[in-house]
Amino acid sequence: MQTEELAGLLGTLIRNQCVNDGTPDSGHEYRSVETLAEFFGEAGRVFEPHPGRQSVLYRVPGRNPSAPRLMLMGHLDVVPAQPKGWSHDPFGGELHDGFIWGRGAVDMLNITVTMAAVFSKYLAGELPQPAGDLLYLAVADEEAGAAHGAAYLTEHHWDEIGCEFILNEVAYPALHLSDPPAFPVNVGEKGPYWRSLKSTGTPGHGSQPYGADNALVPLARAMADLAEAPSPIVISDEWRRFVDGLGLPEERAAAWLDPEQIDQVVEDLAAESLGLARYVHACTHLTVSPNVIGSGVKANVIPELGRAEVDFRAVPGQDGSTVDDHLAKVLASDRDRISVKPVMDHEASSSLSRGPLWEAIVDSFDALAGSRRVVPTLTPVTTDLRFFRDRGAIGYGVGWYDDRIEFPEFLSMFHGRNERVSVESLQRTYELLDHTVEGFFQRIGAD
Repeated sequence: MQTEELAGLLGTLIRNQCVNDGTPDSGHEYRSVETLAEFFGEAGRVFEPHPGRQSVLYRVPGRNPSAPRLMLMGHLDVVPAQPKGWSHDPFGGELHDGFIWGRGAVDMLNITVTMAAVFSKYLAGELPQPAGDLLYLAVADEEAGAAHGAAYLTEHHWDEIGCEFILNEVAYPALHLSDPPAFPVNVGEKGPYWRSLKSTGTPGHGSQPYGADNALVPLARAMADLAEAPSPIVISDEWRRFVDGLGLPEERAAAWLDPEQIDQVVEDLAAESLGLARYVHACTHLTVSPNVIGSGVKANVIPELGRAEVDFRAVPGQDGSTVDDHLAKVLASDRDRISVKPVMDHEASSSLSRGPLWEAIVDSFDALAGSRRVVPTLTPVTTDLRFFRDRGAIGYGVGWYDDRIEFPEFLSMFHGRNERVSVESLQRTYELLDHTVEGFFQRIGAD
């Protein structure tokens, strides 16, 4: 496919502004479902659990109905963005200096687009019929827990979307920590454990605060304590495989795998690359991010209610009990004044780096980039792959980027400012996915 077509489709999806603010009536993914119907030249199977929250499925039947099925899955929604601080309109989908700019450019409309381009060749009959079914699924609501997207579909429509193998996100650029550089492939993700905190007090006049029972005070103290308290460390098998694949000097690799040294590793990295330090910290710790707090109705009224939301992410080997134990320890004396309610609980998930899809990915990097240094990678973010892994599917996230944006800066663009992807990276990822899909079906067809 021509690079201009890829860039054009990505620009359109960005301009569709499928912004998911977490409310049921946001998202408007139907806009991009319509765009995909125009691109493919036909409508797919549309799922709409809530008005406007559409996902769409396309399928190319394989030669062998009993052969493993491969799904290409991307999400259509994006998080909000404010123009302030951006170099270009976050919803313009404009081309500047060889980059397509806008919200969703790397999270993950670029992959949604390149997957669509690969799939379109099979749908149009330009390539031989695959050995097994090839599915393309573009989903709603990934950015807010997937209740109107992948969670709903896997629970209610597994008979239609079920698959054994799946490609999704996160697609990372190369890591230049050794020579040759390492190409990360997402094989696992941390588990999201969101908690809602509430506090109560006694209302009164703000002019007389002495001895007041102010609901905000214990909550504010708890949020500060949660942000600053050391969090539990786990060196998981997923992290060990990642570090082993990087080709680091022996002493440095040992430090990255030592729970007694990992905090110093993070501190040292931060002096060179804060983005990489954040990644290493997130992949080895229970992360705690107090993100929402609210209380009060008026400046001169002592609040009787307070609320807060905290984003916990657990590495493999941690679970909800890890989160709740840490909360109880940190809240300590304020625990009796603060109630805690689970909002989301999902364990970390991962897939083993072996089998026909993994081999096809490694061979594709070898053929196109001239390297077999492909490392299984843990991502600190949450993806829709967790719902498919829960049902036994093997899932990865992969892409191929040029070196104009390196790993740390790339991570900062997720939900951040100046999100962009180079046109060259779009073309490379398309070629990698195309080669991977072909290689996968060659393998299962030969079995």
